[in-house]
Amino acid sequence: MDIARSMGLMMPELIIGGASLLLLLVVAYGGKGSARAVFIGAATALGAALFFVVPTVTAGVAGAGADAFGTQFSADAFAAFAKVLIYLAGIACLAVAPSFLSRFFALRGEYAILVLLAVMGMGLMVSATDLVALYMGLELNSLAAYVLASFLRDDQRSAEAGLKYFILGALASGILLYGMSLIYGFTGTTSFGGIAAAISGDMSTGALFGVIFMLVGLAFKISAVPFHMWTPDVYEGAPTPVTTFFATAPKVAAIALLARVSLDAFGDQVFAWRQVVIFAAIASIVVGALGAIGQNNLKRLLAYSSINNVGFILIGLAAATVQGLSAMMVYLAIYVVMSLGSFVAVLMLRNGQGEQLETFDDIAGLSTTRPLMAWCLLILMFSLAGIPPLFGFYGKFVVFQAAVQADLVLLAAIGIAASVIGAFYYIKFVKVMFFDEPADRATGEADSVSWAILIGSAILVSPLAYILTNWLTNQADTAAASLFLG
Repeated sequence: MDIARSMGLMMPELIIGGASLLLLLVVAYGGKGSARAVFIGAATALGAALFFVVPTVTAGVAGAGADAFGTQFSADAFAAFAKVLIYLAGIACLAVAPSFLSRFFALRGEYAILVLLAVMGMGLMVSATDLVALYMGLELNSLAAYVLASFLRDDQRSAEAGLKYFILGALASGILLYGMSLIYGFTGTTSFGGIAAAISGDMSTGALFGVIFMLVGLAFKISAVPFHMWTPDVYEGAPTPVTTFFATAPKVAAIALLARVSLDAFGDQVFAWRQVVIFAAIASIVVGALGAIGQNNLKRLLAYSSINNVGFILIGLAAATVQGLSAMMVYLAIYVVMSLGSFVAVLMLRNGQGEQLETFDDIAGLSTTRPLMAWCLLILMFSLAGIPPLFGFYGKFVVFQAAVQADLVLLAAIGIAASVIGAFYYIKFVKVMFFDEPADRATGEADSVSWAILIGSAILVSPLAYILTNWLTNQADTAAASLFLG
């Protein structure tokens, strides 16, 4: 039966959804005492979902064989590649959250369930091949994210972050929905394939406005300039494990969704959206770099770093080629590791009373008091800056190479020049940690899970990671080709 086949292709989402319902019952009957068991169950569910998607990437599944429920869902290699990153980031974020939440007496199983529901929405987002499925996944992810941002109910900053995220997120969803309604009105279909066929010739003005409104709505989700205004405030105010989650998994899902919409639904009208993407790429690189320079709060600085990195990722999308999409996926994979390590390092910074430390003043002379943490942060910051021979350099290199191959030489040149600006605030980390007088504030002990993730992230972006170059590039090439073949 077609339903049985479609359900099989959606097995990762079914596992996560079923686990969410089951764990919700556990929380209802077990209360706070069941919280750690719920976290373990949630991580196990993501691991099981990961088990189902990995073979899809390696097999390069594409085309009609990956379609489920007609033309609403695609379990192709492109979606699977994004889901691997999302699930791994989700597991890591679940692993570091309990120690933080327990210090605020907020360790509740509902947190893990909200993460599961958000991840389920992300899975729908990256596999959506229909506007209705797209919106369902996006809203499932967003609604869970709003609650996560304000999870510390007694913390004014957390409540403020959740409220800001909700208001601006609702505005962006409305803009996206309006764009989708225009596209449906002028094409008569919500299917990506049907939309591509309807606008393959001359695009009407109404459809063009629909494309622009959709790009604006999605630009908010990836925090691209000029729709980035929520990012620094939400990243600073949300609990640090939530910020870690926001900077990794949802970023992958939103960028993969943007790529699928642009290349699948509007692939025949590249010139209609390329200018918008190029502007957003350049603006994000420049604003992200300049905005970070004056920041003293580490989470706000990393928020601007996230905006900056989105700009580099969009350069790969602007190429609108298999090589550009592959480079974008490679950069995304490296970026997730760098961001995860950076935010976990911030999460580990706390004083002897367990209070969170978040400013440059707090990490002054860290190389003297916490040398291992300082050296891991040095590797991560230099990798984010794209300094060779660290792996972050390879991510930027493949993106710029794809842009040059697509005759976007000027865009690549601007990106290379602007990346120099960003190096300043990354080097500031090193200057403060290694050359300033020790503040000796970060005296709190971190848990072994956080140390494992921090050290693992540093190793994965070190020169040792170049042994993974061919494997990662081949997987990204396979994922990118599957989207174009579909």
